[in-house]
Amino acid sequence: MKGMTIGTSRITAQGQISVPAGVRKKLGVGPGATLEWDERGDEVIVRRAGRYTSEEIHSAVFPEGPPERRGLVQMKEGIRARMRKRYARD
Repeated sequence: MKGMTIGTSRITAQGQISVPAGVRKKLGVGPGATLEWDERGDEVIVRRAGRYTSEEIHSAVFPEGPPERRGLVQMKEGIRARMRKRYARD
């Protein structure tokens, strides 16, 4: 599904473009900001550098898939063990 066009740009002879005000506002960028250009199939996606989707972050943190699920009791035991280790008196 294709989104609505929020601006257009013209490429100069030097290969430069101006980013339309609506796009700058949507991305929250200004002078000196860095933009990333990503290829997805036959489309090119422009986004503010450093802005990633939760799926991209999840796949970077867990490259082999999601970790094994743990229950509340296991979580509490893990927190207790970590606190004992962290605050242990030598």
